Amino acid sequence: MSQAPLVLVDGSSYLYRAFHALPPLTTSTGLPTGAVKGVLNMLLSLRKQYPDSPFAVVFDAKGPTFRDELFEHYKSHRPPMPDDLRVQVEPLHATVRALGLPLLCVDGVEADDVIGTLARRCADAGRDVVISTGDKDMAQLVCPRVCLVNTMTGSVYDVEGVKSKFGVGPELIIDYLALMGDKVDNIPGVPGVGEKTAQGLLNGIAGGLDGLYANLDQVAALPIRGAKTLGAKLAEHREAAYLSYQLATIKTDVALEVDIEALHPGEPQREALIELYRQLEFRAWLDALLREAPAAPVAAGATDDLFAESAGAEEAAPVQYVTLTDPADFQTWLKRLGTAEYISFNTKLNGADPQQAELVGLAFAVAPGEAAYLPLAHSYMGVPAQIDRSEALAALKPLLEDPARPKIVQHGKADIEVLVRYGIALRGVAFDTMLESYVLDSTATRHDLDSLALKYLGRSTTRLEDIAGKGAKQLSFDQVALEQAGPYAAEGADVALALHRVLWERLQAIPSLAGVLRDIEMPLMPVLARIECNGAYVDAQLLGKQSLELGERMVELEREAYSIAGEEFNLGSPKQLCAILYDKLGLPVLAKTATGQPSTAESVLAELAEDGYPLPQVIMYYRQVSKLKSTYTDRLPEQINPRTGRIHTSYHQAVTATGRLSSSDPNLQNIPIRTAEGRRIRQAFVAPPGYRLLAADYSQIELRIMAHLAQDAGLLNAFRQGLDVHRATAAEVFGVPLDQVSGEQRRRAKAINFGLIYGMSAFGLAKQLGVDRKEAQAYIDLYFARYPGVLAYMERTREQAREQGYVETLFGRRLYLPEIQSRNGAMRKAAERTAINAPMQGTAADIMKRAMVAVDGWLSESGLDARVILQVHDELVLEVREDLLAQVRAPLIGLMSQAAELSVPLLVEAGEGANWDEAH
Repeated sequence: MSQAPLVLVDGSSYLYRAFHALPPLTTSTGLPTGAVKGVLNMLLSLRKQYPDSPFAVVFDAKGPTFRDELFEHYKSHRPPMPDDLRVQVEPLHATVRALGLPLLCVDGVEADDVIGTLARRCADAGRDVVISTGDKDMAQLVCPRVCLVNTMTGSVYDVEGVKSKFGVGPELIIDYLALMGDKVDNIPGVPGVGEKTAQGLLNGIAGGLDGLYANLDQVAALPIRGAKTLGAKLAEHREAAYLSYQLATIKTDVALEVDIEALHPGEPQREALIELYRQLEFRAWLDALLREAPAAPVAAGATDDLFAESAGAEEAAPVQYVTLTDPADFQTWLKRLGTAEYISFNTKLNGADPQQAELVGLAFAVAPGEAAYLPLAHSYMGVPAQIDRSEALAALKPLLEDPARPKIVQHGKADIEVLVRYGIALRGVAFDTMLESYVLDSTATRHDLDSLALKYLGRSTTRLEDIAGKGAKQLSFDQVALEQAGPYAAEGADVALALHRVLWERLQAIPSLAGVLRDIEMPLMPVLARIECNGAYVDAQLLGKQSLELGERMVELEREAYSIAGEEFNLGSPKQLCAILYDKLGLPVLAKTATGQPSTAESVLAELAEDGYPLPQVIMYYRQVSKLKSTYTDRLPEQINPRTGRIHTSYHQAVTATGRLSSSDPNLQNIPIRTAEGRRIRQAFVAPPGYRLLAADYSQIELRIMAHLAQDAGLLNAFRQGLDVHRATAAEVFGVPLDQVSGEQRRRAKAINFGLIYGMSAFGLAKQLGVDRKEAQAYIDLYFARYPGVLAYMERTREQAREQGYVETLFGRRLYLPEIQSRNGAMRKAAERTAINAPMQGTAADIMKRAMVAVDGWLSESGLDARVILQVHDELVLEVREDLLAQVRAPLIGLMSQAAELSVPLLVEAGEGANWDEAH
């Protein structure tokens, strides 16, 4: 039986390649981790491929090597290791060791030399070797027993592979490198000799470098470009060529006291890995590791509860979850629910949409480890008898509707929406753990139950796919056996209760955040549920007509693109588009893909379109029209709920970093308002007979918040006097009377006003205005000279962000900025831009949320036939009975205007119409 090959990993090579090839990744504390994750992924993949092999990960040691003594300028052109990479070296080494993988660092030599020595030793002993590297120098080690694999590209090089790749065999790779040199390592080589020339020399004259220099008179006859003068050049740089040969030669005789058999990986150090994965926030690996823990024996129908040590988490006793199919057990639990201090509960549905899915069961927890699942509508073959759903809900209704019985939920908006369809108006929801986590730190983690349990409890929970399967074959919850469904559902309620205890304790330590949860997010949750339940009417026939028209417009744009290109091609194919744009039309290459191909990404096409190239302009327009058709005019009619005849979008309260709401199915935020096509889609959102749509929109709310936060006299005065702030800014910046400001000057002032809110640089402003950077910088300088309070605010905010690590909205919501101290300049600048914008955008979000709560409360108390049906950006859309418009309009504007007390008025503009576009 043949021995498994020795696997040698060039750790230093992969560390650099992962750092430069993969997108940056940081922890919530700002620690860069992308390179570590990239290398670990590669190592784990290799281990799966070679499970029985001895294995070593080899890194360069610190300090000089023998090559530095040979040539003082060796690698002198290399910039120092980036700080964001340097801090990843030690965590990577520690994780490799914790995985049980042998790690080698040998002083005085490079990783290549250690790998070369071990490879030669094994090959001479008749054992195969696999070297995992992306370094071309290693090709010199290839022989019948040694091959190279590049895990990042999937390439494998044996002897023939090296010949195919480099044009010379492994035995000539050193000579090849000596002639070419290496700019990265500052190996000089022979000036003017590149790949093709080196290949021609070595294949034309036998014997490698020695043979070449022994037969320089033959060089002129070789079929190589510049061959006539090449001999003299080689002679002139003979010393450099031989020095380069020495520098490029990998040592294969390093004195290593390493037994190959001792390189078999050991057992992973589980506790060390858990701690490292927590620090590095590698949640999927941490989750998988925690799941490997052997479960303790449990009684039938029960499951164990495992809590790992975590800040704020308490040791929990083993638990026993019960499934309530016996009416007597249900009555016992009803009594327990009636006396519990808190009730943690969740609903289980047979689908994802709470507007259409059926209620399958309810889970409850009343104390740590005390939880139950009440199945109501499981329907698989052989399912045990369940308590009648109507009877159970009738018994639970008083409890669920009692505002004095505090309840804890996780994403309770869905619970509210499904229960109202069964005649239960859920009240008394005191805490939602999703929102507690979101308010505590919007960017620290995802806010689903599994992620929160892992982060805050150190606990790996049972996931839905564990019991129902994945993808298209996933069972709906009513098809999951009670033996699995019961413990899973009960665990969810139990975990939510445990999470609340941890999260609320942390929130109470920061009173401003506790206030955001108590006064904004929790009151908003039932409001959003009502808006979603209200839904909006759409005109399906009108959308169908628009779809046909957009399809015809796409055909016209295709023809226009073919005409410009001079041939037909697939506008949706990046490969074909790339060939047309760059190979045929010769457009400038502004960016490349990860594989080195010219990019056809939207940002690139947009820049080319701005520069006046006609085909990118047509392609951009085509993509916009195509997206509107596929996302809205085709899709919206399919999203009409057959029960209500309306579209019910889903609002997401815990997604954006700044506090703004987002929506999906459909995403209302992305319907363009500045294009005719986008406005026509809004025309399809209509009022039913006898009603009108009333749209109320905050005017320039972020600029008004900027004026308040900056307390700049000029801006405050403009808003207090009710001036057109862009015209006022233009008058200040361009030094002209207010009534003489031109349309172009106002446009530029508007770009400056909004650009500065989003931290736009002079480069960005220049691009937007179509001027050079110097002119754009002059505009910015003039702006700050006229509005010094704004500049002071920005500088003050940046400094506070650096000191605190976060910024706050007017109401105390925090946005943490871990990259604000990053040594990576681009990441740090991005964090600074966010620091300036987030207080404004977040305050605007808070104001809108406060207004929604106030408007909803007033509508509920007034009993008027009016309801909020949409919230988009800074706008609320209401459906109002025609004869009540005047009664609703004035209070609506008043409540929205009073949602915050600023140093300038909050201006709200309202309009009404038969459809959303007309009302807006």
